[in-house]
Amino acid sequence: MPAEASAGTAPTLRHPLDRPLRVLVTGGAGFIGSAVCRVLARRPGTEIVALDDFSSSDPANLSGVPATLIEGSVLDEPLLAQSMAGVDAVVHLAAIASVQESLDRPLEVHRVNVTGTLTVLEAARAAGLVHTVIASSSSVYGSGPELPKHEGLRPRTESPYGATKLAAESYALTWQRSYGLPVLAFRFFNVFGPRQNAGAAYPAVVPAFLERTLDGGAVTIFGTGEQSRDFTYVESVAEVIADAVVRRVAHDEPVDLGFGVRTSLLELVHELATALGRPIDIEFAPARTGDILHSQAEGRRLAELFPGLRPIPLAEGLRATIEWMHGEGER
Repeated sequence: MPAEASAGTAPTLRHPLDRPLRVLVTGGAGFIGSAVCRVLARRPGTEIVALDDFSSSDPANLSGVPATLIEGSVLDEPLLAQSMAGVDAVVHLAAIASVQESLDRPLEVHRVNVTGTLTVLEAARAAGLVHTVIASSSSVYGSGPELPKHEGLRPRTESPYGATKLAAESYALTWQRSYGLPVLAFRFFNVFGPRQNAGAAYPAVVPAFLERTLDGGAVTIFGTGEQSRDFTYVESVAEVIADAVVRRVAHDEPVDLGFGVRTSLLELVHELATALGRPIDIEFAPARTGDILHSQAEGRRLAELFPGLRPIPLAEGLRATIEWMHGEGER
């Protein structure tokens, strides 16, 4: 059974502001960042500032979104301070989000993911204890046998990427305890959806599979295909983050942002074949270093903090992603 929450870990709900919010989203032109900006833009009066260096994103992702877009890095302290001026909340999503890239370039990934987070935390503190939501990762759990994963488990990182995310969330929660900075650290579980980059050097599994199948090719599975993930549609993630910002939710411990549905890669291929209405060929390759065998969120803490949450099911999210990818091909 999951460990019970220890004393002092109750969430903090600051009073919602009685005026429109101004929100800074780092990595705002990225896959998840642009989805967060789109959801925030639906809330009347919300002002959005998106900071992005475009190293793994595209300004076109914010097409039609009423956001102020600033080009630059979270490692640029003066620019970050300027971007933070007058904001009510910051959603920190800027990162190098690749296990393989962390294995190839551990020092650079540490610099962006850890030093970058620390720079954001210090800027938020200097700007008047700005409410800060940060992205951690389910990779902090490693491949331990216990399922589902929950926040009471001891972390066991197995890649430099996982280590950077554990360090980043630890800094954020420490800044809350040391300086009173209101923080919410989400551990993401395999987010997928429109605007995810299939052309990256190390693409995530869903866009990689979709690009191959839409081209009529076979998908490549590293390992047996029995490895499983808690696939989470990006719109569901963005809705949770936007709600956290609006209600100013903070917590003394990390929060898993996954919904407890575990799908193997073989099952994912079946779901894609169903959505496309045709079979998909599979090619198998050796398992990759640092890949986690199974991942699934318990989701109890998330449900307690966001009781009205209604996540979009995998099949629906895959259909929406396929429709978007078809639309991309027509432009």
